[in-house]
Amino acid sequence: MLLTLLKSKIHRAKVTNADLNYEGSIGIDKKLMEAAHLHPFEKVEIYNINNGSRFSTYVIEGTDKEISLNGAAARLVQIGDLIIIASYCILNEAEIRTHKPVIVFVDETNKMNKNYL
Repeated sequence: MLLTLLKSKIHRAKVTNADLNYEGSIGIDKKLMEAAHLHPFEKVEIYNINNGSRFSTYVIEGTDKEISLNGAAARLVQIGDLIIIASYCILNEAEIRTHKPVIVFVDETNKMNKNYL
């Protein structure tokens, strides 16, 4: 049996930009991408803490401390909204026993806190 589990998440990131005219995606600070084990073009789920919107998109590398929603997703956020960025993986039952998701916490400027799992 295969199950879908949380691979990683960036918790309470602040939206710094929303560009409706971009082709789509979420731009994420490269350091945060690396800490959360996210790859360019990887599918992620976005959970907007401010308005309850939930949607999926793909990752692109952003600039320092950037969290930018682009394309149609820009309609689902406002600059300053807090979001959760979650990625998932598909594991078999043997892999599940040792799997530990990576949780990255950020401050109000999207700087990674030192305490992340």
